[in-house]
Amino acid sequence: MKNQRQFHRCKSLFFVSLAIASIIISGWQTPTQARTLKEIQQRKKIIVAVKDNLPLLGSRDRTGNLQGLEIDIARKLATEIFGNPESIQLVPVANQDRLKVAIDGTVDLTIARVTITPTRSRVVDFSRYYYLDGTAIITDRANIVKNSDLVGKPVAVLNNSSTIASLQFFIPNAKLVGVNSYQQARSLLTSGKVVAIAADRSMLIGWRKADPKYHLLPDKLSTEALGVVIPKGQQYEPLRELIDRAIVRWQADGWLKQRIEYWGLQ
Repeated sequence: MKNQRQFHRCKSLFFVSLAIASIIISGWQTPTQARTLKEIQQRKKIIVAVKDNLPLLGSRDRTGNLQGLEIDIARKLATEIFGNPESIQLVPVANQDRLKVAIDGTVDLTIARVTITPTRSRVVDFSRYYYLDGTAIITDRANIVKNSDLVGKPVAVLNNSSTIASLQFFIPNAKLVGVNSYQQARSLLTSGKVVAIAADRSMLIGWRKADPKYHLLPDKLSTEALGVVIPKGQQYEPLRELIDRAIVRWQADGWLKQRIEYWGLQ
């Protein structure tokens, strides 16, 4: 009887282990490989991950259509490849998925306010930069016009963000108030619990455009180059080279500068 119970116990453990192994193996399956330039051309459509909640870079208009500098760039690339800005599928993504969708082949490219960093460059490739963003400070206080006016004052900043290091370096005597969202930061500014908010300059320009009570302090705390995310691998070099050549040409002929000015991002 004892041996029979041990047998059934071992049998149950075997099937449990088999089920766990099956889950692990399925999780380790090779993801769909991203498409090369030739394959994209054969498909006659390029798939690009973008943002839909960053005014001026990538957001939705009143009718739900995507618009912004990065949307313009994505459609311009479609024109470069196919001669048609509509030969494209735009896929809105969350911040945490911007690299993942390019790596696993869900999209061909990501153009979604991704800063070019050494850490990210280990897992994906980048085009040359198309826009220089950075950290800036916004306020609705008329008596705050420069960074030094924030000495000893409470400034809202996202918890665990790289903005914290910039603030500590440039305005070490500011009192940093951690928040979990920009909505919370704006509520604190409205209630007077903070006097300013530090965040991505491109986003803050959007706030200022939507509500003129805000003004940006003139000095950026950092400069961050935004680039197109391309899957890493030799097979994707023709795609990266095409994008780089296009960006160089757009910078030379003024198209990129014109679109940056159009969206008020200069």
